[in-house]
Amino acid sequence: MDLRERRAIEDMLNAKTPVSKIAAALGRHRSTVYREIKRNRFEDRELPYLNGYYSVNARLTAAARRRRRCKLVRLKELRNAVITQLKEGWSPEQIAGRLWFKGQPVRVSHETIYAYVYGPDGQSEELARHLPSRRKKRQPRYARRPRGLVFPPERSIHQRPAHVKSRETFGEWEGDLMIFERALGDANVATLVERKTRFAVLFRNQDRSTTHLMNRLMDVMEPLPQSARRSITFDRRIEFRNWRKLKPGIGTEAWLSNRRPTVKLLMHENGGR
Repeated sequence: MDLRERRAIEDMLNAKTPVSKIAAALGRHRSTVYREIKRNRFEDRELPYLNGYYSVNARLTAAARRRRRCKLVRLKELRNAVITQLKEGWSPEQIAGRLWFKGQPVRVSHETIYAYVYGPDGQSEELARHLPSRRKKRQPRYARRPRGLVFPPERSIHQRPAHVKSRETFGEWEGDLMIFERALGDANVATLVERKTRFAVLFRNQDRSTTHLMNRLMDVMEPLPQSARRSITFDRRIEFRNWRKLKPGIGTEAWLSNRRPTVKLLMHENGGR
């Protein structure tokens, strides 16, 4: 809950508005508003006539409670380790997942890392610039796209311009992924093939996450002139679900094949598949 909502609660409480109507006006569940008023209400035993809900005080109280509970504020070693990994390019999801995978006695969720990064301490250290998205403010949850729209129909290859399909212009690419056997870890090789000339670019990744893959892809493609990276067509692999980053990141359109992804396994040195 932000300061604007807390100011609205304060004004409506002063006007003797029922909590149910306050909740309706804010678009919140009434239990959320009840909890906000109860937890962040100002109380003074010596001066009881000052007791009440004050928006600014409520905001400070909530912030102080979050700081007390946040492991990254209380535990210096954990905080330093997380910050180091953020600066090395790890995403909060990767950091939290690695702590769980290694069975560390002290763990932290990716939501807690995001909360710290976008909180007062993280903002003072400008930690947000180390995130894959590099947003200065976190995108609200209600603005995040549901999973069902990860591969929307409007980005289907059936909607691609005709010149892309006919291979008339240079700069239209196809992207794919070749992975090693799971026993060899998360390493994989991404391939980009220019549709007109069949010129191929391959680059290796040490991570299968979509965030890492798209960041590496943009790093590889960005040195090319804009006319040489007009679009990339992917199949519907989960590793390509962050395709939306391409347009704002490097100005490249993304199109999505309707075919099901095929798993390509790279053989290890001792033979195999």
